[in-house]
Amino acid sequence: MRALAECMLMTFDEAASLSGFELLQFSGNRGFDSVCIDSREAAAGSLFVALPGERTDGHAFVKAAFASGAAGALVEGSKVPAFRLAEAAREAGRTLLLVRDTLRALHILAASYIDRFPGLLRIGITGSSGKTTTKELAAGMIGAERDVVFNDGNLNSDLGLPLSVFRIRAGHKVGIFEMGMNRKGEIAELASILRPEIALITNTGLAHAGIIGGEREIAAEKRSIFSCFTGKELALLPENGVFTGFLSEGVNGRVSRFGKTSSKKFGGAESRGLLGSTVVWDGKSVNFALPGEHNLMNALAAAAAAEAAGVSGEAVRAGLAAAKPLFGRGEIIAGDFTIVRDCYNANPDSMEKAISLCDGADWNGRRIYVIGSMLELGGRTKSAHEALGERLAKSGADIIFLFGEETTDSFAKLKNLTDKFVFHTNSIDELRSKVRGSARAGDMILLKGSRGCALERAV
Repeated sequence: MRALAECMLMTFDEAASLSGFELLQFSGNRGFDSVCIDSREAAAGSLFVALPGERTDGHAFVKAAFASGAAGALVEGSKVPAFRLAEAAREAGRTLLLVRDTLRALHILAASYIDRFPGLLRIGITGSSGKTTTKELAAGMIGAERDVVFNDGNLNSDLGLPLSVFRIRAGHKVGIFEMGMNRKGEIAELASILRPEIALITNTGLAHAGIIGGEREIAAEKRSIFSCFTGKELALLPENGVFTGFLSEGVNGRVSRFGKTSSKKFGGAESRGLLGSTVVWDGKSVNFALPGEHNLMNALAAAAAAEAAGVSGEAVRAGLAAAKPLFGRGEIIAGDFTIVRDCYNANPDSMEKAISLCDGADWNGRRIYVIGSMLELGGRTKSAHEALGERLAKSGADIIFLFGEETTDSFAKLKNLTDKFVFHTNSIDELRSKVRGSARAGDMILLKGSRGCALERAV
């Protein structure tokens, strides 16, 4: 086992030297070697960050974190008396870091930690869809030749990103971090933590429109990924994006575009249907298992980041060849019938891509589309779901199942526009029964909806 000094992230004295941090120490622990926000994940040597929440307050779990071995806790000074935190730290022989706002302090701590690795090339990726897939593809490409670190899954929020950067170690040469948002100002906050040298926007759309606003407002938020540029950094943008021109305005750095025309080493792609495509990159062909035009664009985005990081064409092809679908993101599950499990999330743009993929697939059997609500669209919810009904009426589906209150508007439109079998329910048990009763060997079943629908339960 490594000595503490070898794996320590930061000493308490170093943390206390940051602006707004105060040290209250009752132990000989010099520092911490991991960071957590859940007391159940606290372990020997960890720092527990007590975050206030809508239902529970993390300050109530400081004592539990100490019992699990946490070396210290990051707490809000104003809450120390109410939760008797000084007494808890004294009794356990632990350390408290006192701050005004624990979330903001976590961000400061993470940014300070990143500063310890000046040789790390920092890549940030955001967009309305395709962020996680692009990040994973870029990590596979760059990782073929250089040591990379990246967020697990979609840990891309104002909590996920700072926790992820504590995974950086001295041997890492490139850090690739996905950056998401569900409120105004969040991308700018994340950019201030990571300060990316290469910043990529996959696309802009109506994801989180109910929170952020219209497409232009969403694009403006995404553009905040460039807010910490100093003139030498690189912005990567989709060549044909509706807001690409807007996104490039005022960037204090270099701007480059990716896509079928802009990516000079891209030599074309031949579709293999649900099996993906054969891609020519830098003069050589490679099979790429992620299906659909949207995944090809994700691949070209990742390749642009990989090229900017300085890896070879061979490394890009290796990343393409090794690519596998993530859960709920274009998974193809073959059996008596074939499931296209694309139900990790949904917005109008990604819904169109999923339907187009299944419509365009060379398929001899029936097509069954199981469509769930698109959430977080705010005032656009009704119009977006009505448009979805119109799109489904023109689709190649033989049978359509709609799930969720929001898809009531889709159903109302759809039933007047088609003779196809269409069924709507708000009950997952009823949906499951109907889908299982309808499916037969040779069918293709598309599952597409927002994460809140958890449509994977239907089959």
